[in-house]
Amino acid sequence: MTETTKSELRQELRARRKAHVDALPDNMRALMFHRPPAPLLARIPQEATIGLYHAAPFEAPAAAYARFFRDAGHVIALPHFAHRTAPMTFRHHTDPYAQEDLEVGPFGILQPEADAEPLMPEVLFVPLLGFTADGARLGQGGGHYDRWLAEHRPALAVGLAWDAQACEALPIEPHDIPLDAVVTPTRIYGKL
Repeated sequence: MTETTKSELRQELRARRKAHVDALPDNMRALMFHRPPAPLLARIPQEATIGLYHAAPFEAPAAAYARFFRDAGHVIALPHFAHRTAPMTFRHHTDPYAQEDLEVGPFGILQPEADAEPLMPEVLFVPLLGFTADGARLGQGGGHYDRWLAEHRPALAVGLAWDAQACEALPIEPHDIPLDAVVTPTRIYGKL
């Protein structure tokens, strides 16, 4: 599949995701992704550093997971970029309630401040545009997560997505790293 076709697929998936989220009542949206499902929790080591993300509009929200894991005693890490061409790293997110330890990063998304402690997540939750039942993932196109996963394979890599983001097939390239599982509001896909 050509990059043009991948670009078209990304546009289609963004529109599908937006329409799905827009159709959810506000009170329902607030209940989704409130607590990780029990089969997933059973796979997470008690002392693991948890890598999450600050969701962009229409992405599956990860803030409640950050609060849940922080309250359970885990250290939370969020992606950090020194500049737009810098590799993605992870830094300590100390305040998942007030988020006062975050600043706007080079991509316009909140990230830990530059002086936050660098961390290496052992469990990583990943945003995505589309996914398949066997863990293939289509991201925004920057390759940040694929590069990070290729260099630092965590014990568990899990996508968070809306059900409308499920795809029967996605274009897979050699550098694409599959996820162990994908959690949606209605089910778990993958190898948990």
